[in-house]
Amino acid sequence: MNSPAESPRQRLVSLRGLIPFLRPHRKLLLFWLVALAVSSAASLTLPVAFRHMVDEGFSHSESINRGFSGLFVVAAVLAIGTGARFFFVSLLGERVIADLRRQLYAHLLSLDQSFFERTRAGELLSRLSADTEMLRSMVGSTMSIALRSIVTVLGSAVMLVVTSPRLASYTLIGIPLVVIPLALSGRRVRGASRNSQDRVADANARASETLNAMHTVQSYAREKYESDRFDAAVQRTLQAALKRIRLQSILTATFILIVFGTITLVLWTGAHQVLGHTMSVGMLVQFVLYAFFGGASFGSLTEVWNEVQRAGGGMERIEELMRERSSIPVSSNPASLGRPVRGELRLENVTFHYPTRPDSAALEDFSITVAPGETVALVGPSGAGKSTVFQLLLRFHDPQAGDVRVDGIDIRQLDPTALREAIALVPQDPVIFGTTARENLRYGRLEATDAEIESAARSAEAHEFLSALPQGYDSELGERGARLSGGQQQRLAIARALLKDSPILLLDEATSALDAQSERAVQQALERLMQGRTTLVIAHRLATVLKADRIVVMDQGRVVAQGKHAELVAQGGLYAELARLQFDHA
Repeated sequence: MNSPAESPRQRLVSLRGLIPFLRPHRKLLLFWLVALAVSSAASLTLPVAFRHMVDEGFSHSESINRGFSGLFVVAAVLAIGTGARFFFVSLLGERVIADLRRQLYAHLLSLDQSFFERTRAGELLSRLSADTEMLRSMVGSTMSIALRSIVTVLGSAVMLVVTSPRLASYTLIGIPLVVIPLALSGRRVRGASRNSQDRVADANARASETLNAMHTVQSYAREKYESDRFDAAVQRTLQAALKRIRLQSILTATFILIVFGTITLVLWTGAHQVLGHTMSVGMLVQFVLYAFFGGASFGSLTEVWNEVQRAGGGMERIEELMRERSSIPVSSNPASLGRPVRGELRLENVTFHYPTRPDSAALEDFSITVAPGETVALVGPSGAGKSTVFQLLLRFHDPQAGDVRVDGIDIRQLDPTALREAIALVPQDPVIFGTTARENLRYGRLEATDAEIESAARSAEAHEFLSALPQGYDSELGERGARLSGGQQQRLAIARALLKDSPILLLDEATSALDAQSERAVQQALERLMQGRTTLVIAHRLATVLKADRIVVMDQGRVVAQGKHAELVAQGGLYAELARLQFDHA
């Protein structure tokens, strides 16, 4: 998802993506601009106040009082304006980036499964955190510094000419010497900044992947191996950062040398004018202060430019995500499933290739019909395409050929959200969120009452172990359900599906992690739940297969046989071999 470095103009264009997020906060933006104008005006008035104090303030007591009083008033206005400017621009940055993060997160949730298959979660987290934080710094600080510096540079330039046209002309010598290095180094700094951000994302992705697989890492004693891999990623990050820092350091040093060399030349000339009585000491002080303010502000602009380079890279990376579109189109006028949903499932001549495996068909000319209320078991070796059937029914992907229908309606005509509301899934590897048991269960139906939650847990044989937790149903389960055993996690997922109470059930090895006693209890609950509902089961467990209305045997993405258990065993072939290997010792 990386792109080459862009031109300075394109970099600024990428930052225009922030404009829609600034518009809702126009009042806050206006308050900031007013505060900026006040503080800038006060800062540009300070040298004049110093001039009068030097030239006139030491002649008698009244002049001293007036001079210092005026200086204090200007300083007070500057303090108030600066404080107000900081408050408004900081608040603006927080609100703008909060809106950006919300919109980016909502957009990511709208993307299809193929996007998440090709994109690392750590990289997405980096863009949600590091890149947006960089933009927050720009809106909440860098933008204010940039505009304040521009105003100060322009104001100081005007006042330098007003104070001494001759000395002001000398300052023109340094302008091209500063602008040329900025222009020449901009592209290199931009590329180095983008590369540095990408390496940070790589390191974050590596850490995220490892931390989410700690059970496997530690069971294989691969802590040293993973530590070395992360060290290598961090080292690449440091090398990229070093290149960026080196370029920025050279640019900053060159700028300071040129600017303050020019100021030294101007001061040397001004000192000779004071000695020749063609300029007063106060005027020289005023000129020096304006030169210092202008030079310091110009120095700030070079640092701001570096920050703009980095922020432009961050915004570009975020816009890459915002430009991503789901490959699952949603009809502008979607069809609706009838009420109640009957639950008829039909896949007709379906051929499907995963985007990440375009040369290998997961399903090929695959057809199956499941009548309302029927329980069908899908059986076959790994890679036969069983889970792919679930993926297509949930419309995580669309087939390249053929149709998938629910109650006779092509699911491409349905709103995916409405379709998935009619389906309850119990995956083989249940997902447990890092929150309470109650909230994990309520995920099945957000409006469920506590009594309904407890009833579903009882049916899934989860009530006993949930009640035994320190805070019962309100106990935190830890990230990915770390405080529960594998069997307990599976029972929680089954309870969640029971609570959803959808007319279509997809059970992917739903009892694989249960002990024999729990399996019998949960199987009874599932059998009660399956009554009157369409159920599609991926299973190798004998109890589920024997009680299915029909068994569909799959191999290499095709249906190779279907029927009852006894019929298929009698026919021989693949199912008989699977039954011999998997069921004889059940």
